[in-house]
Order: sequence, then C-alpha cells, then structure tokens
Amino acid sequence: MNLLPKTATEFGSTEYWNNFFKKRGKQAFEWYGEYPELCGQLHKCVKPRDEILMVGCGNSKLSLDLYDVGFKQITNIDISQVVIRQMQEANKLQRPEMLWYHMDATAMNFSDEKYSVVLDKGTLDALFTDESEDTLATVRKYFSEIARVLRVGGRYVCISLLQEHILKEVLGFFPENEFVLRVVRCVEAEQKTADSSSDGTSMPVFIVVATKFKKLPMKVYEVCLAGEQVQRVQKPEEVVLSVAAAQKASMVCNGLVRGSIVGMKEVSLDLHRPGEEIPRYTIHVLDQKPVRGNGKYAAFIVPQGRETEWLFSTPQGRQKLLGSASHDRLAIVSMHRGQVYANWDAVKDELAESVKSLAPHGLHSHIPYLSLGSEVGRRETIFKGHSALSGDYIVEEILGNDNKIFRRLIFLSNQFVIQSEAAIKQVKGKGKSKESKKVIDPGYLACQHHLYMTIGVHLALGLESGAAENNVMVVGLGGGGLCTFIHECLR
Repeated sequence: MNLLPKTATEFGSTEYWNNFFKKRGKQAFEWYGEYPELCGQLHKCVKPRDEILMVGCGNSKLSLDLYDVGFKQITNIDISQVVIRQMQEANKLQRPEMLWYHMDATAMNFSDEKYSVVLDKGTLDALFTDESEDTLATVRKYFSEIARVLRVGGRYVCISLLQEHILKEVLGFFPENEFVLRVVRCVEAEQKTADSSSDGTSMPVFIVVATKFKKLPMKVYEVCLAGEQVQRVQKPEEVVLSVAAAQKASMVCNGLVRGSIVGMKEVSLDLHRPGEEIPRYTIHVLDQKPVRGNGKYAAFIVPQGRETEWLFSTPQGRQKLLGSASHDRLAIVSMHRGQVYANWDAVKDELAESVKSLAPHGLHSHIPYLSLGSEVGRRETIFKGHSALSGDYIVEEILGNDNKIFRRLIFLSNQFVIQSEAAIKQVKGKGKSKESKKVIDPGYLACQHHLYMTIGVHLALGLESGAAENNVMVVGLGGGGLCTFIHECLR
C-alpha cells in the first residue's frame, strides 16, 4: 500500500492527506518519534496549565498521550476532514475535553492570543516542500497565524528535521518578530528510529522552541545539540552551521551503520562539548575484511601523551593497529590537550553513545574497549608560549612506558608531531631538605637517526685528532637534546 508520497509536493495537498488517512484507517502515523522519546524535551517547554493548539494533528498519538498524562486543554486541527472525523469518533468518550476542528493552519479562525502553546510535529516539514514562491507564501502565512494566536510568553514548539531552507526561514521570521529562538536536538527520537528501522539508520530530529515577547532589546539565538547545556550564539549563521554539522555527522554515522569502508580512507570525527572550540576526542574508524574468529567491532582508547606515536598518529600506523586488534571494525579514540579526563571509566561512559553510533548494523553484543592499559594516561602542561614564526606552542610532560617521564615541545598548529623530546629523571636533592627534583637525562635520544649523527660526529673528530681544537656546529638546534647528548659523549 502506497502510504508515502511519490513527490514531495504532494505533502502540501488536502487531497493527498484525505486519501492517506482513508488508506491508513485507524493506524497511527508518527513523524519523528512518539511521546516516550519526545517527552523529556516537551515537558521543559509545555506545562499542564497551558492551552495547547496542535496544528496538523493527523492521527498522531502525541496529543492523546499528553492528554492522558494531565494536559487537558488541547485543541487539534487538521486540513483533512477525514482524519478529524476519525479522531473525534475515537476519542469522544475517553477524552471528552479534547477538541477537534477541520481547519487550515494558514488561515485559522481562532481569536488573537488564544493559546499559550502551538505544537507542530512535522506539519512545517509537510508544508515546506520546496522553495517556490507559492510555498514560501504559504509558510509565511502559517508563521504569521502562529504568531497571531500565541499569547505573549507563549511558545511555538516545532518538531522537525530542519532542512536548511526550513531552518533559514524559521531564523528569518521568528527573531524578527520578537521571538527568542532555541534549537534543541532530540537524540532519544533518533535512537528509537534507528532501533526500529530495517537498516539501523536515522535522521537528526530537532525541536524548535520560539518564545513570544512584546519587545526584545536584541535578537536571541540558542542551541542545545548535545547534553543539557544551552549555548547562546550571536548570529543566525552560527545556528545554521551547528545544525548542519549535526546533520553531516549523522550522515557519516548512517553510512558506517549501513556498510563497510574496507579499501576506503578511514573516517574521522571530532567530538566537542557544547560551546567548546577544542575537540574533546577525535575518533578514527577503520574496517578490514572480515576474518574468521574476529570480533565485529571494538573501540581503542589511546592514552594521553601516546597519540603522537606512529601507531596512533598516522593512517598507516592505525591500519597496523587494526590488523592486530582482532576486530573487523575499530574506532580509535584520541584525547586532546586542554581537556581533563578523570579516569578510564569516566572516559568510557562519556564515549558510550558516540562509539555505539559508529557500530555496524546488527551488532547487539557488548562493545569492548581496548587500550595499552587501564589508565587514561597523564599529561601536564608546564609552559605555554607564542612564536612569531610557528605560532602557539606548549611544553608538556607525559607519563610513558615503565612510568618514565618525557618532556615535549609541541607546536599547536601541528599537535600530533613532537618537535623535541627529552627524558626526565628524578635525582635526590642536596642540603637539608633532600627533596628530589626533576633533571634532564642527557643520555636520552628521542630519534634513532640522532644516534647515527652522533656516531658521525665522533668519527669526524677522530679523523681530525691532530688538530689543536675541534669545533662542532649543529644547524637547527631544536630543543637541544642532540646537542646535550653529543656534549655528554665528548666531554
């Protein structure tokens, strides 16, 4: 039975929706999730005392579920007379206070400022099928009617996929008409869709909350796309970019869920906390041809300070790590400078949903977390500076293998490359205190080729043994590790 439109433009026609509900009968059709997935966000902006107008109600159960949990003042309207008759008949005994009207949401006959909430679940998306002049005129009439029937302090709550043309029109209308605009991502609805879909994929679902004011001193834009933290941004373009980033990341995740990337480049994602510029994690996802006895999928957490090693910092190294991990897919997670990580369990908990979203379809088993140990590693920044030539840099100390401490110079423009490295050792102090202190180990060389350079210097000096004075010039001092080693050897 053909229940979905052949072309997007059919979504806006009364005839389509009358035929749709005749074919579907009493079976509810839910856009973008149901009450259990949406209630966590809806209850933040809709209260039992509100007078609620549900526009384009269809035969969705959302308003019925709201009524059953205590929201008694609900009016439902729809352009389809067929579905209004169906819903009136189905609910007249069980939900006697609920009202149902056959009405066009772009030309409502309610009085001004009648409602405190206008609730829209997919109606805007159904109306805004293209960017033609006729469609834009219809959408703008719809927005104007919403603004008219809402009281001051009232909220337009719209559940939508927020395609770019829809979001831009929302941003162009509501802030210009004294509304505070907030965009919230509803992850629970996405997860339910992914769990119930045949291929395990879903699209990002957003809730727009536009709150009406008499007069605002400035335009207010807010986003909440991860967790509970609401971030206020200065420009509408920032909202567009934030939503687009979430949608692109979802496309990447959907692609990984649907199929393998064997023979293709690894997929990389940065994970940020809301409002932070510095990534908290970087995840590289790699696939190899299925091997009998291998696990399907695992995550590998790189300890802090080890991310610069060849095995973790290069595509070739990560391929080698994949080959030795005994899993067909591996998500390699690196932690970033400027971030604090409490412990192994806290990192796993924080990564859990993101790692799960990158799993291949049909994986129901526990996802193992691999690493070089059960610690997140230790990294301490001991100096920050700026170079006119190379930009910002830091000197940091990390805890390496066998609890050895290394001090490194890192240019932040290329964070996965160590410019210079020295080993640190603890020596007992002199005097009364006898406190140990850190000193550079002059016998440590960070690079293998430095050893051959030192041998070359030694041989050259041997050839000049009859000279009164032997001078050595090193071009490119770096952090001085090579010079210190040569000096120690020739002293």
